[in-house]
Amino acid sequence: MDQELYSKERSASLDLLLRFQRLLVSKLYPADCVGQVPNTYSPDLLGVGSLLKKYTALLCTHIGDILPVATSVASTSHRHFAEVSRVVDGDLTGILLPELVVSIVLLLSKNAGLMQEAGAIPLLAGLLEHLDRFNHLAPGKERDDNEDLAWPGIMGSFFTGQSCRNNEEVTLIRKADLENHNKDGGFWTVIDGKVYDIKDFQTQSLTGSSIL
Repeated sequence: MDQELYSKERSASLDLLLRFQRLLVSKLYPADCVGQVPNTYSPDLLGVGSLLKKYTALLCTHIGDILPVATSVASTSHRHFAEVSRVVDGDLTGILLPELVVSIVLLLSKNAGLMQEAGAIPLLAGLLEHLDRFNHLAPGKERDDNEDLAWPGIMGSFFTGQSCRNNEEVTLIRKADLENHNKDGGFWTVIDGKVYDIKDFQTQSLTGSSIL
């Protein structure tokens, strides 16, 4: 019911584009048939794939024009970002693009050869930079990224730049040193020839010490 209510709020042209997009995807979705030769596609199917590529190209051109302007306005303040996000969410970028990406990923998992033949996927890659710039303006983005990356122990030392830059800064630890340290209650481990202290990570891990 929520979807139907949301559909009524969309413009007729946008709703028509969404239906057309779904029709293309449904035509490309592989049917269960017996006796089909692998990697051979009917002219009709290749025609639909070509149409999907043209549709994706037009959609990406429009979104590629919209997003830089949206990013420029949204960078003014958090309030501007909220307003621009609301507008973009109701535009082709927020309605057609997310479903198209999910649909193409689904089609790719079902029939990678056909999707490569259609050639629509590389067109979407051109939007990544525009989307990334816009998403970087989201309030709290840096905090969320830091929380995702600031894992204690191994990942913490990696992302804070504490890794050694040259051989002069490397402290050599013998196997006996590592064993003695762990016997005294420490928790050192060796990964690819480097020794990591994961004692802090052990206390927060849900997997248990045996797995670590």
